[in-house]
Amino acid sequence: MHKLFKLVPLMILLIILAACGGGSSNSTQTQSTSSNPSRANLKFYVITHGQASDPFWSVVKKGVDQAGKDMGVQVVYEAPASATFDVVAMAHLIDSAVAAHPAGLVVSIPDPSGLGPSIKAAVAAGIPVISINSGSDVARSLGVLVHIGQTEEQAGIGGGQKMGTAGVKHALCVNQEVGNAALTLRCKGFEEGLSQTDGGTVKVIGVNLSNPTQTQQTIEAALQHDPSIDGIMTLGPTGATPALKALQDLNKTGQIKLATFDLSSDVLQAIKNGQMLFAIDQQQYLQGYLPIVLLTLYKTNLNTIANDVLQTGPGFVTPANVSQVIQLTAQGTR
Repeated sequence: MHKLFKLVPLMILLIILAACGGGSSNSTQTQSTSSNPSRANLKFYVITHGQASDPFWSVVKKGVDQAGKDMGVQVVYEAPASATFDVVAMAHLIDSAVAAHPAGLVVSIPDPSGLGPSIKAAVAAGIPVISINSGSDVARSLGVLVHIGQTEEQAGIGGGQKMGTAGVKHALCVNQEVGNAALTLRCKGFEEGLSQTDGGTVKVIGVNLSNPTQTQQTIEAALQHDPSIDGIMTLGPTGATPALKALQDLNKTGQIKLATFDLSSDVLQAIKNGQMLFAIDQQQYLQGYLPIVLLTLYKTNLNTIANDVLQTGPGFVTPANVSQVIQLTAQGTR
């Protein structure tokens, strides 16, 4: 893992060098202002399962847009219009993108069985594909050039170990997208990591974030049903907020340890205020920025990455470094 993670500085160097030299969806396009005709004609589609209005995915999109400007290429960002996890709609968006014959395609892979045929069709059509965020374990088998993100199970293991070190014995893993393979791996890894510290145990509960109040009530009910629970791991910032409110309503803030995957302003403030132990950081800005750079270099110079996964995480935001990260969130890049 460390060897792969060390590639990130190399990629940042490549970025600097390179910069110097439909369906029912949320869709935005960044137009090229390049003086290089070979780049100005390149159009890349980015299809993810997360809307740009989501605090996590807004950072991904910012990376996509900035890379498009820096590389002098056109980029289109699309996601299912529904706030709920919608694999069918996402597959339709991928199919529509393939029909447009883009120069390249970037996809997240939350459901390999549901999205695999569409991704394979893109590859068969000669479209270079890079995956981001979810799908590290299946990307190569689908013909993807490289996956950019973190290995979700390993990230979960790290989170479980860190929470176990903090004294947690019995934890909840709150899954807001049941069926998302990446989130399943997060809970699996979390359980494995926690079990390594004095045999800690994990109970997984599913919630629907389209109704945050109901999510909060579900978490409260689980805590009241099992008083032995002394830790909660949420799998994203939109799940962390209802968990914070649940602990506040039950007067359990600080007594029951809370941590989450991914960052938001609420999460960072909770860490700073001592209401949350840590957040697992996968640096999603890089997940938006790097694939546009790599596709540009692939199309113009046939450059490829040798590794199956270019890791952007996991890292940890803790009380020790949270103030620095908060300063960067104002720029929308963390």
